Amino acid sequence: MSGPRSYLSATMTERFDCYYCRENLQGKKYIQKDEKHVCLPPACVQELHHKNRHWHEDCFRCAKCYKPLANEPFSTKDDKVLCGKCCAREEGNRCQTCYKVITPGTKSVEYKHKMWHEECFTCLYCKQQINTQSFHTKGDEIYCTACHEKKFSKNCAHCKEPITSGGISYQDQPWHAECFVCLTCRKPLAGARFTAVEDKMYCVDCYKTSVAKKCSGCQNPITGFGKGTNVVNYEGNSWHEYCFNCKRCSLSLANKRFVAHGEAIYCQDCAKKL
Repeated sequence: MSGPRSYLSATMTERFDCYYCRENLQGKKYIQKDEKHVCLPPACVQELHHKNRHWHEDCFRCAKCYKPLANEPFSTKDDKVLCGKCCAREEGNRCQTCYKVITPGTKSVEYKHKMWHEECFTCLYCKQQINTQSFHTKGDEIYCTACHEKKFSKNCAHCKEPITSGGISYQDQPWHAECFVCLTCRKPLAGARFTAVEDKMYCVDCYKTSVAKKCSGCQNPITGFGKGTNVVNYEGNSWHEYCFNCKRCSLSLANKRFVAHGEAIYCQDCAKKL
């Protein structure tokens, strides 16, 4: 290896670049070698050779992704230096994992115009061969179904198992459709009206018969569905708002002063006549 023959300082106004890395040399020190201008980075103390071409160690990079190749395997194609991964992408007959040539007759896997040795086509997470199993991709990454579920699938809020397809979202939580059911009768609640009580879901019928309070006026369940969604509570009893009326004159007492007499309620005027 011979040292640089000369050190020059560029002061000309026209742009000219390093022959190898294309860095602009204007106003910088450079060396002239074989009638070519080459940059002189301070950290570049070693020189690499390949097929009568020379590079500074820091300039020896993949022509596609610019990955440093001084200590990496590389290939050349059309006078370009490429890392193994970029070379595999350029040449369809190279394995996408080990970047080695897939020779004719070798067992291989092809997926989306890319090829792998059969033994190299493995799950990124557990490293097991895919073989004939189903698999999933995430960008350039390949996962077996089990690992894909563990890593990317959402877990059901009820059974905590992964949701592999479909699913229902309720209060920003995912559910299996088969888990999102009425607690009492197990009727599916997807697309149906239901009520949640302390994180327990009930269909309308089961809520009416098993959970809902009874109105002290009409004795029907207070469900919150349809008419009468507002409720009046007083001393342990509940009424639909439209049932909270004076027993004598039927005046609505919601948001009004009233008098309780036994289990009945009266407006103030009617209470004076008792």
